[in-house]
Amino acid sequence: MNLATLDLNLLPALRALLEERNVTRAGRRLGLSQPATSAALARLRKHFDDELLTRSGNSYTPTPLGTALLTMTGPACDLLERVFTCQASFDPATAEREFTLLSSDYGAAVFGARLARALHAEAPGVRLRFEPVGPTLVDSIGDFLGAADGLLLPHGVISGYPFLDLYADRWVCLLADDHPDVGDALTLDDLARLPWAVYQHPHDAPAARQLSLLGVEPRVEVAVGTFQLLPAMVAGTRRVALIQERLALRLGPDSGVRTLPCPFDPVPLTEALWWHPVHTRDAAHRWLRETAARVSGGLREQPHRQLSDG
Repeated sequence: MNLATLDLNLLPALRALLEERNVTRAGRRLGLSQPATSAALARLRKHFDDELLTRSGNSYTPTPLGTALLTMTGPACDLLERVFTCQASFDPATAEREFTLLSSDYGAAVFGARLARALHAEAPGVRLRFEPVGPTLVDSIGDFLGAADGLLLPHGVISGYPFLDLYADRWVCLLADDHPDVGDALTLDDLARLPWAVYQHPHDAPAARQLSLLGVEPRVEVAVGTFQLLPAMVAGTRRVALIQERLALRLGPDSGVRTLPCPFDPVPLTEALWWHPVHTRDAAHRWLRETAARVSGGLREQPHRQLSDG
């Protein structure tokens, strides 16, 4: 299909109509009159040779094709917006811009906080938004990256996209200070028999997946949506958890937990910033990546046992 023959203004109209399922509300959202919105719907129906929306009482229901298009229009609109807002130059001291990074709480706490401080000092008009990573990340990575400025994620989960390595970390085992069954070392047998607290998005914790290859199937008692909740779920219990050492070293002396080396060789953890290729030549995004590289340099230079953020 020749894109030059398409009216790209129909794309946001398609998105609004399918999401609102109401011509009047869609028109209000687009800033169009009801007749203009109805005309856009008619053109879309002609283009797709499908009703897209069918009347059901006082509302509209999407057709099967309309339902399929609904999942595509949001990412397509986001990506087009980013294409047409690319800049040839960028002055951080005067710019008004928001960057959105997808990240677990671990990435936001260990790296994102440092990046936010750098932006605060160098770019007072720039805003930084952190959004959680959903469980469908791996299946819809193009959509996720197209709708954001970047993704903080370790290697080993996705590939085929540009990235910037930020820093290395390692997995350690977390358990209660007064754990009744474990002394100064853990064994694989311990990991097999003890109950677990786990992070519920396994794409962010590849070391947990590694255990199954060693014949250890964790007996999960608690699953949480943030890594920073794991200490609270371990303290005062017989549970064990896997956590990144940089995050564990941020815990206070009264956290009620301690860390021990893993009784296996966990997969290396290299946190990276990933982005969609559409951003590569954007001056604003290039500045963001350069700032991220400078900030991550401070993390890489820290002695491994002095990782707590000063």
